[in-house]
Amino acid sequence: MKIGSIGYNYAHDRTFVMDRPCGVGCWLMLLVKSSAVFTINGREQKVRRNSLVILSPSTPVNYRAGEDGYTDDWIYFDMEQGEPERFERLGLKADAVTPLNSAGDVSELVRTLAFEFYSSEEYREEICHHYSELLLLRLSRMIRSGESSASVKYSEKHFRLAQLRAVFFTQPETVQSVDSMAQEMGLSRSGFQHLYKRVFGVSVMEDVIRGRIEYAERLLGSTTLTVREIAERCGYSSEYVFMRQFKKYCGQTPSEYRKNAQ
Repeated sequence: MKIGSIGYNYAHDRTFVMDRPCGVGCWLMLLVKSSAVFTINGREQKVRRNSLVILSPSTPVNYRAGEDGYTDDWIYFDMEQGEPERFERLGLKADAVTPLNSAGDVSELVRTLAFEFYSSEEYREEICHHYSELLLLRLSRMIRSGESSASVKYSEKHFRLAQLRAVFFTQPETVQSVDSMAQEMGLSRSGFQHLYKRVFGVSVMEDVIRGRIEYAERLLGSTTLTVREIAERCGYSSEYVFMRQFKKYCGQTPSEYRKNAQ
Protein backbone atom coordinates (compact mmCIF):
# COMPACT_ATOMS: atom_id res chain seq x y z
CA MET A 1 0.00 0.00 0.00
CA LYS A 2 1.91 3.01 -1.31
CA ILE A 3 0.20 6.23 -0.26
CA GLY A 4 -0.03 9.06 -2.79
CA SER A 5 -1.95 11.54 -0.65
CA ILE A 6 -3.99 11.48 2.52
CA GLY A 7 -6.48 13.73 4.26
CA TYR A 8 -7.99 13.74 7.75
CA ASN A 9 -11.44 15.03 8.71
CA TYR A 10 -12.19 17.02 5.56
CA ALA A 11 -15.61 18.69 5.88
CA HIS A 12 -17.88 20.03 3.09
CA ASP A 13 -21.31 21.60 3.01
CA ARG A 14 -24.47 19.96 1.67
CA THR A 15 -23.64 20.99 -1.93
CA PHE A 16 -20.61 18.67 -2.05
CA VAL A 17 -20.51 16.23 -5.00
CA MET A 18 -17.65 14.07 -6.26
CA ASP A 19 -18.24 12.62 -9.73
CA ARG A 20 -15.71 10.29 -11.34
CA PRO A 21 -17.44 8.43 -14.23
CA CYS A 22 -14.15 6.81 -15.30
CA GLY A 23 -12.88 6.10 -11.80
CA VAL A 24 -10.41 8.05 -9.69
CA GLY A 25 -7.30 6.64 -11.40
CA CYS A 26 -5.85 4.95 -8.34
CA TRP A 27 -7.09 3.14 -5.27
CA LEU A 28 -9.10 5.24 -2.84
CA MET A 29 -10.03 4.47 0.76
CA LEU A 30 -12.72 6.63 2.37
CA LEU A 31 -13.71 6.68 6.00
CA VAL A 32 -17.12 8.32 5.66
CA LYS A 33 -18.03 10.18 8.86
CA SER A 34 -21.42 11.62 7.83
CA SER A 35 -24.45 10.36 5.96
CA ALA A 36 -24.02 10.39 2.17
CA VAL A 37 -25.29 8.93 -1.09
CA PHE A 38 -22.90 6.81 -3.16
CA THR A 39 -23.37 5.48 -6.67
CA ILE A 40 -20.78 2.77 -7.36
CA ASN A 41 -20.83 1.01 -10.72
CA GLY A 42 -24.25 2.51 -11.40
CA ARG A 43 -25.78 1.27 -8.14
CA GLU A 44 -27.00 4.03 -5.82
CA GLN A 45 -27.10 3.47 -2.08
CA LYS A 46 -27.45 5.54 1.04
CA VAL A 47 -24.40 5.40 3.26
CA ARG A 48 -24.61 6.04 6.96
CA ARG A 49 -21.94 7.77 9.00
CA ASN A 50 -18.98 5.63 10.07
CA SER A 51 -18.68 3.58 6.89
CA LEU A 52 -15.64 2.32 5.01
CA VAL A 53 -15.55 2.62 1.22
CA ILE A 54 -12.67 1.24 -0.87
CA LEU A 55 -12.71 2.05 -4.59
CA SER A 56 -10.56 0.46 -7.29
CA PRO A 57 -8.91 2.76 -9.86
CA SER A 58 -11.34 2.41 -12.80
CA THR A 59 -14.64 2.01 -10.94
CA PRO A 60 -17.23 4.66 -11.92
CA VAL A 61 -18.29 6.49 -8.77
CA ASN A 62 -20.39 9.45 -7.72
CA TYR A 63 -20.91 10.47 -4.12
CA ARG A 64 -22.60 13.44 -2.56
CA ALA A 65 -23.37 14.95 0.81
CA GLY A 66 -26.34 14.11 2.96
CA GLU A 67 -28.54 16.78 4.49
CA ASP A 68 -25.95 17.85 7.05
CA GLY A 69 -22.95 18.08 4.74
CA TYR A 70 -20.14 15.60 4.12
CA THR A 71 -17.06 14.71 6.17
CA ASP A 72 -14.49 12.01 5.54
CA ASP A 73 -10.91 10.84 5.88
CA TRP A 74 -9.35 9.77 2.59
CA ILE A 75 -6.27 7.94 1.34
CA TYR A 76 -5.27 7.75 -2.33
CA PHE A 77 -2.88 4.85 -2.81
CA ASP A 78 -1.41 2.27 -5.18
CA MET A 79 -1.10 -1.45 -4.58
CA GLU A 80 1.85 -3.68 -5.29
CA GLN A 81 1.58 -7.21 -6.65
CA GLY A 82 -0.46 -9.48 -4.41
CA GLU A 83 -1.93 -6.69 -2.30
CA PRO A 84 -5.47 -6.77 -3.78
CA GLU A 85 -5.68 -10.43 -2.75
CA ARG A 86 -4.41 -9.56 0.71
CA PHE A 87 -7.09 -6.88 1.09
CA GLU A 88 -9.67 -9.52 0.16
CA ARG A 89 -8.30 -11.94 2.76
CA LEU A 90 -8.51 -9.19 5.37
CA GLY A 91 -12.17 -8.64 4.50
CA LEU A 92 -11.48 -5.20 3.00
CA LYS A 93 -13.77 -5.37 -0.04
CA ALA A 94 -13.21 -3.24 -3.11
CA ASP A 95 -16.04 -1.19 -4.66
CA ALA A 96 -18.26 -1.76 -1.67
CA VAL A 97 -19.61 0.06 1.37
CA THR A 98 -18.80 -1.53 4.73
CA PRO A 99 -20.56 -0.11 7.81
CA LEU A 100 -18.45 0.23 10.97
CA ASN A 101 -19.84 0.44 14.48
CA SER A 102 -17.67 3.48 15.10
CA ALA A 103 -14.77 5.17 13.37
CA GLY A 104 -13.13 7.09 16.20
CA ASP A 105 -9.97 5.08 16.74
CA VAL A 106 -9.28 4.28 13.07
CA SER A 107 -9.80 7.95 12.24
CA GLU A 108 -7.16 8.80 14.84
CA LEU A 109 -4.81 6.38 13.09
CA VAL A 110 -5.47 8.22 9.81
CA ARG A 111 -4.71 11.51 11.57
CA THR A 112 -1.38 10.19 12.85
CA LEU A 113 -0.56 8.64 9.49
CA ALA A 114 -1.31 11.94 7.73
CA PHE A 115 0.99 13.80 10.13
CA GLU A 116 3.85 11.39 9.42
CA PHE A 117 3.19 11.34 5.66
CA TYR A 118 3.52 15.10 5.31
CA SER A 119 6.45 15.43 7.71
CA SER A 120 10.07 15.63 6.62
CA GLU A 121 11.42 13.71 9.59
CA GLU A 122 13.90 10.85 9.32
CA TYR A 123 12.41 7.36 8.71
CA ARG A 124 9.11 8.89 7.60
CA GLU A 125 8.47 6.16 5.01
CA GLU A 126 9.12 3.31 7.42
CA ILE A 127 6.91 4.78 10.12
CA CYS A 128 4.14 5.40 7.57
CA HIS A 129 4.42 1.79 6.46
CA HIS A 130 3.89 0.49 10.00
CA TYR A 131 0.97 2.82 10.69
CA SER A 132 -0.60 1.74 7.37
CA GLU A 133 -0.28 -1.88 8.40
CA LEU A 134 -1.90 -1.19 11.74
CA LEU A 135 -4.74 0.67 10.03
CA LEU A 136 -5.48 -2.27 7.72
CA LEU A 137 -5.35 -4.79 10.55
CA ARG A 138 -7.53 -2.65 12.76
CA LEU A 139 -10.15 -2.25 10.03
CA SER A 140 -10.04 -5.96 9.30
CA ARG A 141 -10.60 -6.87 12.91
CA MET A 142 -13.48 -4.42 13.26
CA ILE A 143 -15.17 -5.84 10.16
CA ARG A 144 -14.67 -9.48 11.10
CA SER A 145 -15.71 -9.16 14.71
CA GLY A 146 -18.37 -6.48 14.31
CA GLU A 147 -16.89 -4.94 17.43
CA SER A 148 -17.72 -1.51 18.74
CA SER A 149 -14.84 0.92 18.76
CA ALA A 150 -16.19 2.34 21.98
CA SER A 151 -13.63 0.27 23.82
CA VAL A 152 -11.26 3.20 24.16
CA LYS A 153 -8.74 1.49 26.40
CA TYR A 154 -8.39 -1.36 23.91
CA SER A 155 -7.98 1.10 21.04
CA GLU A 156 -5.33 3.03 22.92
CA LYS A 157 -3.32 -0.17 23.39
CA HIS A 158 -3.26 -0.73 19.64
CA PHE A 159 -2.16 2.84 19.03
CA ARG A 160 0.62 2.50 21.59
CA LEU A 161 1.69 -0.81 20.03
CA ALA A 162 2.12 0.95 16.68
CA GLN A 163 4.26 3.62 18.34
CA LEU A 164 6.31 0.94 20.08
CA ARG A 165 6.87 -0.96 16.85
CA ALA A 166 8.07 2.20 15.11
CA VAL A 167 10.72 2.58 17.83
CA PHE A 168 12.01 -0.96 17.13
CA PHE A 169 12.92 0.09 13.58
CA THR A 170 14.11 3.64 14.17
CA GLN A 171 15.65 3.74 17.65
CA PRO A 172 16.58 0.13 18.50
CA GLU A 173 19.13 1.23 21.11
CA THR A 174 16.27 2.52 23.29
CA VAL A 175 14.25 -0.72 23.26
CA GLN A 176 13.62 -2.06 26.76
CA SER A 177 13.10 -5.61 27.99
CA VAL A 178 9.85 -7.44 27.25
CA ASP A 179 8.91 -7.20 30.92
CA SER A 180 9.43 -3.42 30.93
CA MET A 181 7.43 -2.97 27.73
CA ALA A 182 4.61 -5.10 29.11
CA GLN A 183 4.56 -3.07 32.31
CA GLU A 184 4.35 0.22 30.39
CA MET A 185 1.44 -1.20 28.37
CA GLY A 186 -0.33 -2.21 31.59
CA LEU A 187 -0.30 -5.89 30.60
CA SER A 188 1.21 -9.09 31.89
CA ARG A 189 4.24 -10.41 29.98
CA SER A 190 2.20 -13.18 28.33
CA GLY A 191 -0.73 -10.86 27.62
CA PHE A 192 1.55 -8.31 25.96
CA GLN A 193 3.27 -10.94 23.83
CA HIS A 194 -0.04 -12.48 22.78
CA LEU A 195 -1.58 -9.11 21.83
CA TYR A 196 1.51 -8.03 19.90
CA LYS A 197 1.60 -11.20 17.82
CA ARG A 198 -2.15 -11.07 17.17
CA VAL A 199 -1.89 -7.49 15.88
CA PHE A 200 1.31 -7.76 13.80
CA GLY A 201 1.60 -11.48 13.04
CA VAL A 202 5.10 -11.82 14.52
CA SER A 203 6.45 -12.03 18.05
CA VAL A 204 7.84 -9.04 19.92
CA MET A 205 11.38 -10.38 19.86
CA GLU A 206 11.23 -11.22 16.16
CA ASP A 207 10.41 -7.57 15.48
CA VAL A 208 13.05 -6.30 17.92
CA ILE A 209 15.73 -8.38 16.20
CA ARG A 210 14.51 -7.46 12.71
CA GLY A 211 14.51 -3.79 13.68
CA ARG A 212 18.08 -4.04 14.96
CA ILE A 213 19.34 -5.88 11.89
CA GLU A 214 17.65 -3.54 9.40
CA TYR A 215 19.01 -0.52 11.28
CA ALA A 216 22.49 -2.08 11.26
CA GLU A 217 22.23 -2.63 7.50
CA ARG A 218 21.45 1.05 6.98
CA LEU A 219 24.37 2.14 9.15
CA LEU A 220 26.79 -0.28 7.50
CA GLY A 221 25.82 0.95 4.06
CA SER A 222 25.76 4.67 4.78
CA THR A 223 28.28 5.45 7.55
CA THR A 224 31.91 4.81 8.50
CA LEU A 225 31.03 3.79 12.06
CA THR A 226 32.94 0.81 13.40
CA VAL A 227 31.20 -2.51 13.95
CA ARG A 228 31.42 -1.94 17.70
CA GLU A 229 29.77 1.50 17.39
CA ILE A 230 27.02 0.10 15.18
CA ALA A 231 26.40 -2.72 17.65
CA GLU A 232 25.92 -0.17 20.42
CA ARG A 233 23.59 1.98 18.30
CA CYS A 234 21.50 -1.09 17.54
CA GLY A 235 21.04 -1.95 21.20
CA TYR A 236 23.64 -4.72 21.60
CA SER A 237 25.74 -4.81 24.75
CA SER A 238 28.23 -7.14 23.06
CA GLU A 239 29.87 -6.64 19.67
CA TYR A 240 30.22 -10.41 19.29
CA VAL A 241 26.55 -11.13 19.97
CA PHE A 242 25.71 -8.56 17.30
CA MET A 243 28.11 -10.15 14.80
CA ARG A 244 26.69 -13.65 15.38
CA GLN A 245 23.10 -12.50 15.09
CA PHE A 246 23.81 -10.39 12.00
CA LYS A 247 25.44 -13.33 10.22
CA LYS A 248 22.57 -15.62 11.22
CA TYR A 249 19.97 -13.33 9.65
CA CYS A 250 21.96 -11.90 6.73
CA GLY A 251 24.22 -14.81 5.81
CA GLN A 252 27.36 -12.69 6.05
CA THR A 253 29.35 -10.80 8.65
CA PRO A 254 28.84 -7.04 9.12
CA SER A 255 32.21 -6.38 7.47
CA GLU A 256 31.32 -8.54 4.48
CA TYR A 257 27.94 -6.81 4.18
CA ARG A 258 29.60 -3.38 4.22
CA LYS A 259 32.11 -4.41 1.55
CA ASN A 260 29.37 -5.76 -0.74
CA ALA A 261 27.18 -2.69 -0.17
CA GLN A 262 29.86 -0.30 -1.40
